[in-house]
Amino acid sequence: MVVKLQRPILVGGLGLSFSLWMLQSWHDSIVQVGEFGLLSALAVGGGLWLFQKNRPKDSLEQLDSMVVNRATVESAIAKTETVINQLAQEAENHTALETLRKQVAQLLLELDRQEIKVAVTGGKSVGKSTLIKVLKENVETPSFVSLEETAPLFREAGENSDAAVLAEVAKSDFVLFLTNGDLTDSEFQALQQLKAANQPTILVLNKQDQYLADENASILLSLKQRMQGNVVATAASPIPIKVRKHEADGSVQEWMEQPAPNIQQLRGQLGELVQQGQRLVWLTTMRKAGLLKAEAKNWLNGTRRDRATPIIEQYQWIAAAAAFANPVPALDILATAAINAQMVMDLGNIYQQKFSLEQAQTVAGTMGSLMLKLGLVELSTKAISTVLKSNAVTFVAGGVVQGVSAAYLTRVAGLSLVEYFQQQEIAIDSGTGLNLENLRQTLQKVFQQNQQIGYLQGFVKQSMKRLLPEVQQVEVVSTQKAMG
Repeated sequence: MVVKLQRPILVGGLGLSFSLWMLQSWHDSIVQVGEFGLLSALAVGGGLWLFQKNRPKDSLEQLDSMVVNRATVESAIAKTETVINQLAQEAENHTALETLRKQVAQLLLELDRQEIKVAVTGGKSVGKSTLIKVLKENVETPSFVSLEETAPLFREAGENSDAAVLAEVAKSDFVLFLTNGDLTDSEFQALQQLKAANQPTILVLNKQDQYLADENASILLSLKQRMQGNVVATAASPIPIKVRKHEADGSVQEWMEQPAPNIQQLRGQLGELVQQGQRLVWLTTMRKAGLLKAEAKNWLNGTRRDRATPIIEQYQWIAAAAAFANPVPALDILATAAINAQMVMDLGNIYQQKFSLEQAQTVAGTMGSLMLKLGLVELSTKAISTVLKSNAVTFVAGGVVQGVSAAYLTRVAGLSLVEYFQQQEIAIDSGTGLNLENLRQTLQKVFQQNQQIGYLQGFVKQSMKRLLPEVQQVEVVSTQKAMG
């Protein structure tokens, strides 16, 4: 493997590391054959997004409290276009570009949409169809208000998933979520998802006529406490009641009578809804813009990760060679710090996070400090030593553990930086300030993802091919067979 190094911070750090090593052990030879010889000569000759959501308020109160107007929606669409344009700049012929551009053009048309879409959703047999029919028959809703029933939620496996139904609900401007009683855990979780997406929602306790008065009051109170308001009770199709009439002659006549639907509360809410029509459309458009932006950013992150992966691999093997060549642990840390600083700069360039040499050194030092404080260095070294011992190779060279550990930690640092950078906003002038708490959490997450024994075994095997000459690998294999 031949790598050209034209990075002053990397060259300087490796050079200083080598000089100190030479003073302490001039007689050690690092001349090896094969790929290890190239890496050693290279090491010697050179001389680490979501917006944080506040808990949304409920329904119309939530809508009233939100600053939503045409300008804010246009701004959201513009930010989405920024991400798409960045993708086009970095991957001119990306397969998703045409679809993304068509969708963002549709968002601009959505701004002037007149129709208000109301989704009526809930589990099985909660009265969705009946409520829609009663509303159409008893409420003078304008022609531009459409009531659309969704597929039932919480169905058996193999049918339309809840995620697909909720994704369809997300396209509506307002949601009527029906339940027949106190909320189940599944219903509560679905409502929380709608809230998290800033989806204006009314929770409708339908079939309230099926409960006694005190039971009905108790259920309503529970619903309002859990949802903190905006709960209405209806009886779209009340149970027929028996009517008994006593005549003057003493005879009694009985018949079943169908009470009128009880939808007064809901009618009032829908009246307010119509008055908020334009803002509802803007809010939906802004929500769609956010989803489209996230989709475009996922494509962009994928493109950037494809470019970042070879860079991480390059630096992990440089770190491995440097640590393997230098038997003094303190010098390994010095060389690895220089390598990680240069990697910070190279990865930062890919993710539009520009770092100066000093800033890159600070970031690398911060990551190293976090790794030590989190115990990642000790944990990784122990895990790698265990894998090496199981393969009977630790006797071959004392620097093997250090070399593999340096490569592994450099890889974790690089993957953590990629994960961290992917969370940042796409902007022309991205900042370079680090959120240490986010970085700490990212390091822990990436480390845990790469701690599986199967992955470590494969990584150690790959590292051995890089670090040991072919002749020593043959000796190791022969020794393993003899021990077997």
